[in-house]
Amino acid sequence: MASVSVYNIDGKEVGSIELNDAVFGVEVNEHLVHMAVVSQLANKRQGTQSAKTRAEVRGGGRKPWRQKGTGHARQGSTRSPQWTGGGVVFAPKPRDYSFKMNKKEKQLALKSALTSRVQEDKFKVLEELKLDEIKTKNVKNILDNLETPKALIITAASDDKNLTLSARNIEGVKTAFITSDEGNVSSTINVYDILKYDTVIVTKDAVAKIEEVYA
Repeated sequence: MASVSVYNIDGKEVGSIELNDAVFGVEVNEHLVHMAVVSQLANKRQGTQSAKTRAEVRGGGRKPWRQKGTGHARQGSTRSPQWTGGGVVFAPKPRDYSFKMNKKEKQLALKSALTSRVQEDKFKVLEELKLDEIKTKNVKNILDNLETPKALIITAASDDKNLTLSARNIEGVKTAFITSDEGNVSSTINVYDILKYDTVIVTKDAVAKIEEVYA
């Protein structure tokens, strides 16, 4: 098992923790990680872009000039794609870009992303993270103490408004959570965010929840 240091909010090392290899020590599957990122970005696309083809543009019913004898190329409509105001060739139409991944594929992709962060020494564990008030400066100080100005912060509390509201105005910082109650798992952790942010900061409680859910 991999062993990582545990820090307090002052940035001081207060111990260590053994990480479960079933979650944080798997063989990194780059294909599934790539697939998970593409899937997440594709699922976010609205797919509402639209343009008119020559059949949908208004007008152009009359032949602009006779077929022969004018010196011009023959034309059948002023709404052909080569005309100003004409339709679009292969015009984009509303479509659904999303695609699904199997549950096991998603889990392995998430484990691979977490493992890669541990291997790259970009995974830090916090002993505890509780804020008494909503204040951006408090979160900024914690990040400065950990020497991680940009990070994904993962906690085990889904209703920690003090942390969420305090961190949301800091550029390059995002919060996520994972909870499980009687088999009901609620999580906002995803592969894209794990890879996007420089460092992943996880509380000890959140590490336990991740291992409980994905091990």
